[in-house]
Amino acid sequence: MSMHLKILLPFRVFDDIQNVKRIVMETSEGSFGLLPQRLDCVAALVPGIFTYETDSEHYIAIDEGMLIKAGEEVTLSVRNAIRGASLEALHQSVETSFMRLNESEKEMRSSMAKMESGFIISLDKFRES
Repeated sequence: MSMHLKILLPFRVFDDIQNVKRIVMETSEGSFGLLPQRLDCVAALVPGIFTYETDSEHYIAIDEGMLIKAGEEVTLSVRNAIRGASLEALHQSVETSFMRLNESEKEMRSSMAKMESGFIISLDKFRES
């Protein structure tokens, strides 16, 4: 027996995998495993390493999301996912991705601060007139 795993991101299908033998994920209650015979379930996932096994083990760093198992169908819906050939490669990819994200967040916050101060100045001028 095996499972069919579909990984969804907000705007696209990240992966569609057949013949999954087992899944290991992180929930707020700790590590959680799924085998094909397990009863149907729903799990809220926390950011961490999502592992699944076909002929070999595969690792995906995921952001928070939801997992639904219904029969042999497993659907994982997360905000972001990064694939890694090994845990080391995944660690490097995640680190690089988060560094880029931090830089873009800084730029966005700076732009928002400029917009807010411009709005406050305009509002103050409006009140004076």
